[in-house]
Amino acid sequence: MDVANQLVAQGQFRVLKVPLGFIKILEWLFAIFAFSTCGSYSGMFRMAVECKNRTDSDLSIEVEFEYPFRLHQEYFDAPSCKSGSTERIFLVGDYSSSAEFFVTIGVFAFLYATAALCVYVFFFEKYKENNKGPLIDLGVTGAFAFMWLVSSAAWAKGLSDVKTATDPDKVLTMISACQTDPKRCREVHDPVMSGLNTSVAFGFINLILWLGNLWFVFKETGIIAPFMRAPPPQEKPAAPDAYGQQGAYEQDPYASNQGGYQPDYSQQGYNQDAQYGQGYGQQGAPTSFANQM
Repeated sequence: MDVANQLVAQGQFRVLKVPLGFIKILEWLFAIFAFSTCGSYSGMFRMAVECKNRTDSDLSIEVEFEYPFRLHQEYFDAPSCKSGSTERIFLVGDYSSSAEFFVTIGVFAFLYATAALCVYVFFFEKYKENNKGPLIDLGVTGAFAFMWLVSSAAWAKGLSDVKTATDPDKVLTMISACQTDPKRCREVHDPVMSGLNTSVAFGFINLILWLGNLWFVFKETGIIAPFMRAPPPQEKPAAPDAYGQQGAYEQDPYASNQGGYQPDYSQQGYNQDAQYGQGYGQQGAPTSFANQM
């Protein structure tokens, strides 16, 4: 039997079935999705410029851009429609800070989730020892939840700016030939931004996962244990004595007619002495029964 099977047989991986370990696996996966969809992106768009002299026209101007979106370094050559000359046009904007910050948080979250999973599986007893492991885990988890919030919001704003800066209609206005006669210029192909949209979605999913995991890590710290005391045990009713079981408390067929033991003073109008005399004057027999005799 190999090592992995031995660990499974010993129950080392049982922690992955509880919310603490299962959510950590989700954090590990979605961190990969977040930084990979953003960090591996490359896109392009096409434009067409028609000149009066068709030999000067360019109907397939390709503009490529990629992570980390330093667009001010990306350029293309467009015809000026003046004796075959061209002009070099640079895109506008540098959005590398928000993109790189988002990817960095994703990479570090992936590394921490990997380390935490290893601790959960192989060193869970030491993790629980002296409560230091859960407290450290709680602090780091809270910090990553906050960083996911900041980085995802920053990258969502950065992505919006990237879409604006790479809009072919806006880029065409930067070409001098299109400024002279806009009808001769048109967009051919828009950039595909679905991968970047997905990266923003993964960022906010990570925020939800790390926030949700705060509760399960907090439970491991034991801080809440004193506030979750068990309710006090209820007192058991005393057992009746032998006389109570066989004597006065035993069901009596005449119980429905023996009103003399517990008379209703308010309804019958008798005083206390008369009722005692009525109830016990006939040796404990009911009045109605004595009349029948």
